[in-house]
Amino acid sequence: MSSTSSLRLILCTLFLSSLFLRHSLADVGTAARYGPPFLPTACYGRDASQFPSNNFFGAVGEGLWDNGAACGRQYQVRCISAAARGTCIPGQMIQIKIVDRAQSSVSRPSLAGTTLVLSSKAFQVIANASAPFINVEYQQV
Repeated sequence: MSSTSSLRLILCTLFLSSLFLRHSLADVGTAARYGPPFLPTACYGRDASQFPSNNFFGAVGEGLWDNGAACGRQYQVRCISAAARGTCIPGQMIQIKIVDRAQSSVSRPSLAGTTLVLSSKAFQVIANASAPFINVEYQQV
């Protein structure tokens, strides 16, 4: 087999493999929920304009806080599993804006120590609102 044929075979194999392999740049973590009061936040203080009009916002845990650099970041989030069957709402993904630090938020999350804490409105779009926490896949956008 010539080197040109070998190279074509390798390139063809790589191309076909890329079609069938799932490439994901997302991370996996946990998410809790929280409700009002939300002000003041660690990111923007008492400025009420920090919240997106759809109320899809949240706080980050210590792993994502990054000395405040997380403020304003946007994440796509989807529920992937929970302790109770049927908790996740299939096919739902949301985009949230980070406005706070979970450890110091005025309102306590439904479970401490999670990766993300979602506003109640955001949480209920991807999961049953009565769940204390869920497992999520999230990706910065």
